[in-house]
Amino acid sequence: MFKYIIKRLLISIIILFGVSLIIYSLVRLMPNNYVETKYAEGLSQGTIKEEDIKKFKELYGIGDDSFKGIVGGYFKWLGKLCKGDLGTSFKYEKPVATVIKENMWISFAIAIVATILQFLIAIPLGISSATHQYSVRDYTVTVFTMIGISLPTYFFAAIVIKIFAVNLGWLPSNGLISATANYADNCAGSFQKFGDILKHLILPIFVSVILSIGGLMRYTRTNTLEVLGADYIRTARAKGLSEKKVIYKHAFRNTMIPLVTLLAGILPSLFGGMMITEEVFAIDGIGRLAYTALMQGDIPFVMGYNMFLAVLTVIGTLLSDIMYSIVDPRVKLGR
Repeated sequence: MFKYIIKRLLISIIILFGVSLIIYSLVRLMPNNYVETKYAEGLSQGTIKEEDIKKFKELYGIGDDSFKGIVGGYFKWLGKLCKGDLGTSFKYEKPVATVIKENMWISFAIAIVATILQFLIAIPLGISSATHQYSVRDYTVTVFTMIGISLPTYFFAAIVIKIFAVNLGWLPSNGLISATANYADNCAGSFQKFGDILKHLILPIFVSVILSIGGLMRYTRTNTLEVLGADYIRTARAKGLSEKKVIYKHAFRNTMIPLVTLLAGILPSLFGGMMITEEVFAIDGIGRLAYTALMQGDIPFVMGYNMFLAVLTVIGTLLSDIMYSIVDPRVKLGR
């Protein structure tokens, strides 16, 4: 297994190299860039000239948009990356690694909680739907699945805010701490602040879970129906085993095997989805910062953020391969 992990890590380095080159090229080819966005008002009012814009572009290292300039800029960025330097954010005027480190934890907490709830809700519902095929329960789960898959994040989040924050007033609509809150600098105040943060995170987590469980429920249902039609399931039923034992002892494990492969992309996709969710709920996590950086053409931060997602994907893929070999003894790593 050790040789397999080393081999996969070497392949992952090559993949990350290709991914970073594509991302850098796309970011450099965007119609907007940081300098033009930052000084657009001054340029329109005549206080800043085109010559000044060119000088600022050269200062930020984005003056040459030719193929040679883009490739040269990429290898310059890659050289810094090899030294552990992601560069300095144009927008936030801090090292990109520092900005990510300071703001990733709230996004990470939302993503982890949403992932756990996603599995706890989607898998039982998917199995229940498959074992009651063509019933009212099955149709209800299917409709719920299609709604979750089809709704855009910003639209569903706006509906949730309208219902639970505006109309009912049960939960806050944005931020992490109430604007009028004033907590004491002691243990009781810390608990109150923590409770306020949890209250503010309910709606973002709810939106993330509802919009992500649809695909997993449908995938679980499809796998369960396929497993229930296998010969060994018919044999287990012919031996007189109870339906509960057939499903949860014999069918359940084989249903879970294909789901292990989904682990590779769930966490990165949730982090990617945080970009819109955090923007709607005004949560200063890494997703919202990345959205702002992308809109303003902050190349170092966009590159750092996308490499962060790429590394998460590589780690997730490696872990899913290892877990696949654990849950399915027929699979041997490195063969």
